[in-house]
Amino acid sequence: MAKRQFSIFSGLNYLFLTLFGLSMIYPFIYILAYSLNDGKDSMLGALYFLPRKFTLENYAEVFDNARIWQAYKITLYRTLLGTFLHVALCTLMAYALSKKSLPGRTFFTFYIFLPTIFSAGFIPYFITLQKLHLINSFWVYVIPMLFNFMHIVILRTFLQGIPEELEESARIDGYGDFQIFVRIILPLSGPVLATIALFIGVSHWNDWFSGAYYVSNKDIIPVQTLLQEMLTEAEALSSSMQRAAQQGGQTVNVNIEGATPESLRMALLVITVFPILCIYPFLQRYFVKGVMIGSVKG
Repeated sequence: MAKRQFSIFSGLNYLFLTLFGLSMIYPFIYILAYSLNDGKDSMLGALYFLPRKFTLENYAEVFDNARIWQAYKITLYRTLLGTFLHVALCTLMAYALSKKSLPGRTFFTFYIFLPTIFSAGFIPYFITLQKLHLINSFWVYVIPMLFNFMHIVILRTFLQGIPEELEESARIDGYGDFQIFVRIILPLSGPVLATIALFIGVSHWNDWFSGAYYVSNKDIIPVQTLLQEMLTEAEALSSSMQRAAQQGGQTVNVNIEGATPESLRMALLVITVFPILCIYPFLQRYFVKGVMIGSVKG
């Protein structure tokens, strides 16, 4: 009886998890199908899993802009450089704060924690960036995101769990602090470093706000900002066409050929999400392990 009850429970559990997983995957399937379908045909509805009228015109419209490749390059550079510097600096600070013998350890911890409580607001932040000559600079994407208090706490908690005997034996062999950090600490911190890299990498990749408000030079805007501008222009053009179609107080149906604002929106979503979907499976095995190890003090 117990075995039968366990089997029934397992079956229902697997069924629930399968349905739940499909509910998470289906939005991506719908977006992909919509982006690969003719825009005018998609307006008819009843598009669920597969494109009804396959076309690549939506993607052609998106990539029919010479700036798209430059924007992708900027996004790739800021993501790689910003992630590397963020992980490196946060790990170094966390390693220092994990040492109880560090002079002023409590003060430094409180100092990096204080900005998480109080925020001066957008205008003072903008003025600060301007005084630092970061406005209209590539470094406006990297420098403000170099540190994150929660990431430092996760890393510090993880590093505090590493046995001190490892460092003591290394010092007996003649290792200095930097050699211990590079040859012992970093190899043992793979899961938590991968987790932090995933967090900050996704933040860099998805950030469009910095390019929209802190950069006016079109040569250094990230791809998310450029795609947002393209979508806004497409919607404005569609609205202009609809207003121009008003004749004598009567609405004349406008034939929209090929891409529509909605189909462009779906294509932009696919282009933005696709790189993250390709990278995430390789880091997923470290994700839960890194968060749990770095969040619970042993």
